[in-house]
Amino acid sequence: MVSSVKTRMKKSCRRMCRLLPVALLATTSLSSIGADTLSREERMELDLSAYRVTDTDAGYFDVEARMALLRDTDNPLLRNLQDQLALGPSCQQKLNYTPVTTRGGIPGFYPNPEEWELATEPLFAFEDSVSNLASAFVASGDTFYADCLVKYLHHWADAKALTTFVYDPNEPQAWFASESMLFAAAMAYSIARPYVEGMSEERAEVERWLHGLALQHSAMPGQPEESCCNNHFYRRALYASMVGVLVEDDELFRFGVSAIYSALHDMTEEGALPLEMGRGRRATHYQNYALNYLITNMQIIQRQGYDIFDLEYEGSNIHQAVDFLFQILDHPEQLADFAPLEQYTGFLRDPQYFTWMDIYLAHFEHPRMERFVAQVRPTYNRSAGGNLTFYFMDPNAQQHVHLDEEQRQTEAFRGLGE
Repeated sequence: MVSSVKTRMKKSCRRMCRLLPVALLATTSLSSIGADTLSREERMELDLSAYRVTDTDAGYFDVEARMALLRDTDNPLLRNLQDQLALGPSCQQKLNYTPVTTRGGIPGFYPNPEEWELATEPLFAFEDSVSNLASAFVASGDTFYADCLVKYLHHWADAKALTTFVYDPNEPQAWFASESMLFAAAMAYSIARPYVEGMSEERAEVERWLHGLALQHSAMPGQPEESCCNNHFYRRALYASMVGVLVEDDELFRFGVSAIYSALHDMTEEGALPLEMGRGRRATHYQNYALNYLITNMQIIQRQGYDIFDLEYEGSNIHQAVDFLFQILDHPEQLADFAPLEQYTGFLRDPQYFTWMDIYLAHFEHPRMERFVAQVRPTYNRSAGGNLTFYFMDPNAQQHVHLDEEQRQTEAFRGLGE
């Protein structure tokens, strides 16, 4: 492996962590891609009762500590980001934006990428808006942006936006897009809420709206051997954890935690996630895509005091999945019987797929990952946490942007092998 779990050096924990509870469901160890994955019914039998929300204002990073670090740092990359982000968007302009209250049709991405992009533009504008308002607050320290974020979300909550969306297995893209909006809103709100004074009625309505949507979406069982249990489930788990924390819903929070147990149960000895390997030429992309939601979710859970990154379940841990990703990026032949060796590499051009690496590196040393993420920073994912380099990167890790946009586009198709 790139860096074995035994030799990986864990960075000092910034807070006391509880011992992890052990799920009581007996399962079978995986050793091959054809092994059984944990079904939704089996997952619901997991005893995760020891997990509960312990701090409703913990969010997914220590905002106050990060703002203090940013005030003192002389790191050029972070200072440049701070200058850019501190000039936040116009609040009035955001409030003039019409909430999405009716479900429109969205074509599939792969067969119709241009039509998909056009149809999702207003939904993505919402994600960018909440993420950028949260970043503007962190960068400037001006509670004007935190207040504006609450007003903006209340504007959508008051209009009952997204509540009419229903899951249609024949046309699921609108449902998936609304999921992204949900965790974008929840994660941004978690940054701002502790710093907002007043607006108690607005905050209460925002939280009722987020909670209702999270319950509606998490109740969707998904398709067996597909969206019930693969990266679609990991996405649902992300907003379940975040909204569960915000409204102190232990059951919703545990739904989020169950995704980590499910992924570890399903993982092969090599660290492959079988349902992502099943994507053929996009297996590498989806191994990474799944990690984006798993690691981000684990960060939320860790902030509640659980040492989730060190969880070992059914003989597997998350570090094996991380190491397997870099193995198949550097040596595609190690996909072996899992998937075709000719893999799609287009995702390597887009930093949004690698925000999870800034989170992971805040906890663990991983030289191979450090070298890779240096080429794509600053990372930004409009839905899954926003400006993650700005929130998580160690000032000693990197001083300058490694590649400009043109270089990034070129380097992506050379793969990551060194």
